[in-house]
Amino acid sequence: MTQQILDRFDIEEALIRYTRAIDSGDWDGLDTVFTPDARIDYTASGGIEGDFATVKPWLAENLPIFTRRMHSLHQIAIDHEGSDRAQVAAYFHNPMILPQGDGGPELLVEFGGIYHHTFTRTSDGWRSHFLREEICWKRGL
Repeated sequence: MTQQILDRFDIEEALIRYTRAIDSGDWDGLDTVFTPDARIDYTASGGIEGDFATVKPWLAENLPIFTRRMHSLHQIAIDHEGSDRAQVAAYFHNPMILPQGDGGPELLVEFGGIYHHTFTRTSDGWRSHFLREEICWKRGL
């Protein structure tokens, strides 16, 4: 049981590193979240699906159109599959600010959903090998 508690802390820290990297634009920080061969699927929110090497530069190119981003995570469920693999579901709320091209007021865009990860234990700690974003609601688009 003690190892599962330590694993939970490590996985939660990886989730926090993920949201902070996305929100701050620290794209290289994502290297501490994902395995090099990870698959990521953002198609539910209008993004792309692909390997980490493809998705990381896509994020760096596309997310800065939102001048501010601020994730919050809730209800993190971790289901261990042996000692080195876990299925993780984390509810999220992600408000973002999108400036209007015509100089009008900024638009608040919000997404709520669930991040579905498959985490694996690596020599560098727990890393996401797969992420699929499920959108439950959106506002502003």
